Amino acid sequence: MTNLERKLRAMFLHDNLKIFSGSSNPALAGAVCKYLGIPVGGANVDKFPDGEKVIRVEDDVRGRDCFVLQSTCKPVDEHLVELLIYLDCLRRASARRITAVIPYFGYARQDRKDEGRVPITAKLVANMIVTAGADRVLAIDLHAHQLQGFFDIPVDHLTGELVLSRYFRDKKIDNLTVISPDVGNIKTAAKYASHLGGDLAIVHKRRFSGSEVQASEIIGEVKGRNILMCDDIIATAGTVCSAASLVKDRGAAKIYVGATHGILAGAAMENLAEAPIDEIVVTDTIPLSGQAEKSGRVRVLSVSGMLGEAIKRIHRNESVSSLFNNV
Repeated sequence: MTNLERKLRAMFLHDNLKIFSGSSNPALAGAVCKYLGIPVGGANVDKFPDGEKVIRVEDDVRGRDCFVLQSTCKPVDEHLVELLIYLDCLRRASARRITAVIPYFGYARQDRKDEGRVPITAKLVANMIVTAGADRVLAIDLHAHQLQGFFDIPVDHLTGELVLSRYFRDKKIDNLTVISPDVGNIKTAAKYASHLGGDLAIVHKRRFSGSEVQASEIIGEVKGRNILMCDDIIATAGTVCSAASLVKDRGAAKIYVGATHGILAGAAMENLAEAPIDEIVVTDTIPLSGQAEKSGRVRVLSVSGMLGEAIKRIHRNESVSSLFNNV
């Protein structure tokens, strides 16, 4: 294939590819489009005086492959409804295929009935996204892999591990022990330990409420070791701060924390400021809050390249899972 043929093929593909940005994370959508070499799709998002949102897509999308990038982060319900309206708008405008790109999927932690008379909200939200018109979902770290089964459409599930592992590998941390801050995160911690060549340890915790957590015991050796704790979410930071204090008391050297989604809600920044943590790293699936941004304590890595590559492969009907071969 000649260079001219390649350019013509790329122009044809890009002309049929449209990426639209919701209001939750326009900077990430812009970075994804920059990676792909295409402009962000034209759309007007406005509000009526009573607060209702109205969306008008300004580009011609008939017969085109459309992606809507929207994290359902705070304010969760507003961003979720905006995503649903976007999907319905594109469906009624005769888009050929519509993919909901959800870097952070709100309500993911409400994925089961752990007591009587409570909803399974993650399934409800999945149903709404499908009903609104999504043909496919592209998400990052859904908190539990089985959430993919909540959607009755194809789901491409990426992980922040692709970005975080490369960052910590480049730091060349010696005497490394990867800590799972709770039992439910053991598989993820084991993957990081394998990629980075470190040992594995586990913290046993007790949760008293949504914000109160106590780490009580460690399985594994941490004395004199550099510690890496990686999780999918840092919300109030109670889990990682409690675990960091425990491993520091047991003689750990430096402590690094990495997470895909930096929700950093409530007293998270105060908790992190008091914890013996040397570096906190998150990705840009969620924009940093003003308090977190001003603190200068949190380093942000971009998932734009990973998302852009996944979108390109979906558009070309190529393998997305092969991305994981490059961890």
